[in-house]
Amino acid sequence: MSVSRSVTASAPGKTNLFFTVGPLQADGFHDVASVYLALDLREEVTVSAADDWSVVVSGNVSVEQLESVPTGPENLVVKGAHRVAELAEISAQPLAFEIDKHVPVAGGMGGGSADAAAALVAVNSLWNAGVEGKLFDSVSLGADVPFALAGGVAVGLGRGEKLTQISDVKPLHLVLVISAEGLSTPAVYKRLDELRAARGIDPTEAENAMISKALILALQSGVPERIAPLLKNDLQEAALDLRPDLQATIDAGLAGGALSGFVSGSGPTVAFLVADANEAEELAQKLHASGHNAIATSGPSAGAFIREED
Repeated sequence: MSVSRSVTASAPGKTNLFFTVGPLQADGFHDVASVYLALDLREEVTVSAADDWSVVVSGNVSVEQLESVPTGPENLVVKGAHRVAELAEISAQPLAFEIDKHVPVAGGMGGGSADAAAALVAVNSLWNAGVEGKLFDSVSLGADVPFALAGGVAVGLGRGEKLTQISDVKPLHLVLVISAEGLSTPAVYKRLDELRAARGIDPTEAENAMISKALILALQSGVPERIAPLLKNDLQEAALDLRPDLQATIDAGLAGGALSGFVSGSGPTVAFLVADANEAEELAQKLHASGHNAIATSGPSAGAFIREED
């Protein structure tokens, strides 16, 4: 195993344009059906050989969010390194990680999974492990990790890791409203099961998760007005139940001209689909002026890749 000095990899955050949640399984998880969109908000992870394991976190998210990121062995970049060693059947040597965060923490946008994907790619390169063809078998790190490796636009089934790319999707423009306070993904799923039970639906017997073929065709059409009414997120009602203030954010974006507003993944980030880049900038400015932390972004974006090697 030869080691170069350092490697920096980049991986995308995501939003779920479509997300249905199937029955609660015996293992506590749910089968889902998702349409993932990789965004131009990207995490960067730099990894280098070291005497001891370490994780340093910086970035343009809030200080509170940066401080909430674990810097010990529980961080997904460290787990990613051990996964590379496992796949390569080698011993994991201590590494120093530097994470540059641009995806909100606990925001339903797969920031931790992007970190893990970037780490997998970077560590594989640093160690010359030769397991790039096996990295997608890393759903144990998180359901969104395979998509962060793949990028683009994809249907995700199972826990989200069974991916099928959707080709010929034109650029989509979105505005994201970031919340200072995160939401726990397990708590949102738990609340969804409780809400279903309150309606008389046994969570273990909920309808199977299905993808909308109409949405796939609309995405390939490149017409945002066709796409907007087809967006869906089963987790939204649970996220809004836990954070009722998010409904006011959705209402503000729709009043500001968005074609559609929805909770991204398990929340609390709220995403708005708009017609074009100019509309995205205008809406972001309107929401910012009314006190929201709003940013314009777009997708699809590339999956994890090596940005720099020294």
